[in-house]
Amino acid sequence: MSGSTILAIYAHPDDSEVSSAGTLARWAREGREVHLIICTLGEKGTEDAGLDPAELAATRAQETAAACAVVGIASHENLGYPDGEFASVLETRGRLVERIRALRPAIVMTSDPTAVLFGASYVNHLDHRSVGFAVLDSCAPAAARPHYFPDAGPPHQVEEIFLSGTLAPDTWIDVSDTLEVKVEALRCHRSQLGDEADTMAQLVRARAAAAGAEAGFGAAEGFRVIRFV
Repeated sequence: MSGSTILAIYAHPDDSEVSSAGTLARWAREGREVHLIICTLGEKGTEDAGLDPAELAATRAQETAAACAVVGIASHENLGYPDGEFASVLETRGRLVERIRALRPAIVMTSDPTAVLFGASYVNHLDHRSVGFAVLDSCAPAAARPHYFPDAGPPHQVEEIFLSGTLAPDTWIDVSDTLEVKVEALRCHRSQLGDEADTMAQLVRARAAAAGAEAGFGAAEGFRVIRFV
């Protein structure tokens, strides 16, 4: 893997912790500069009809800051779209292209938008898919071509895209040394975990162990990787 700057772009405030915090923490420990963009406020992430959405969004922003400190994220920002309302359209792609050109990452990480059905009990969130497609379209070819969004800064060619939450992983990152960092970062999202923090920690460890067994590591995270250079 080349390049020292990483940009992770996800839909919701806890998505990067769930999907890839072990890898991001490993890269941060290795001295790489890791940045995070979150696209939505997370204000609808509750089953409590009486909870004020603005209050939840503020809480989740605080949780994000705490989790980023645990992982070692160099910078994080939220684009401020309401949950369920992010779409891969000209306006959102323009914003992403501007950030990609400004940060100039070698690697961009996001959700695999082609992964829709996970087994018989989970449909991948529309926001995950919308953000994933927007990131792919922003990286290839928009960010690298000067006549796309000419006011968004000088062109930049991303070297690799790492797709998490994929049904077709082809690359595994050893997170044996950062798995507990991932667990600690997830615990920061108290509004989402509630009383299930210990259960989630066990699930995260089990999934990492399963991926590690497939790759020959003690614990791993799997990705589908697209390489441009």
